[in-house]
Amino acid sequence: MGSFKGHILPGSFFIIMGIWWTLKCVLKYACKRHKRTSYLGSRALFHRIDIAEGIVLICMALTGMLGEQFIVGGPRLSLYDYKKGQWVQLLGWHHTTMYFFFGLLGVANILCSTISSIPASLSKLMLSNALLVEAFIFYNHTHGREILDIFVHQILVLVIFLAGLLAFLEIFIRHNVLLELLRASFILLQGSWFWQIGFVLYPPSGGPAWDLMNHENIMFLTICLCWHYAFTFVIIGVIYAFVIWLVKSRLNSFCPSEVGLLKNVEREQESEEEM
Repeated sequence: MGSFKGHILPGSFFIIMGIWWTLKCVLKYACKRHKRTSYLGSRALFHRIDIAEGIVLICMALTGMLGEQFIVGGPRLSLYDYKKGQWVQLLGWHHTTMYFFFGLLGVANILCSTISSIPASLSKLMLSNALLVEAFIFYNHTHGREILDIFVHQILVLVIFLAGLLAFLEIFIRHNVLLELLRASFILLQGSWFWQIGFVLYPPSGGPAWDLMNHENIMFLTICLCWHYAFTFVIIGVIYAFVIWLVKSRLNSFCPSEVGLLKNVEREQESEEEM
């Protein structure tokens, strides 16, 4: 991660997963409201989606771990150099550990979707664990660095911790679309902030680097974080509108004569808490 590409890689991973989790959350919500959407709203489909998601998470984690270990100058699975009497690339091992826990999340997704005796909430627990471990790692990631470097990582820790806390709440508050979308928004924010850190610490254009001791840069990045967060809601809003339109159009194609009755009945029965 000590480069621009090293921050773009995890940032892209989190943006992809944030978009995907938003899509899946809104799709489940839309299918719950419109219960006659055939295979689109079946449990079998979502089980297969979770298995595919687990495989993708494992592949992403392996890509990150191998990249951290075997990139030029990487530790190459060596933790301690006995000849020099020092640790080898501990920052790389930090990142490897982070990726490893997200790999465990992928394994949990596959197991929860294939073994009925395993609680379905295990995947939420592993997601919370992965995020909280990541927050702990990045909290202890910037000792001895310049003030701006520390600041951008402190923001990242805050975002990751909030995402982990929301994932933990999902263990007890299940099928709450607002809670799931809020967690997805922090995942998206985490991904976009990784990109921002890459541009701040390792400008790709070759231009002058940011002054890491300038307090005005900190003030600007505070505003910039709010812009990033606002943009995540724009993304979620677009995805929500698209999925709702897609499910409604599919419903119309299957049972056009019953759509009006279904919508009226469901609107009467649906409480504000379920929304």
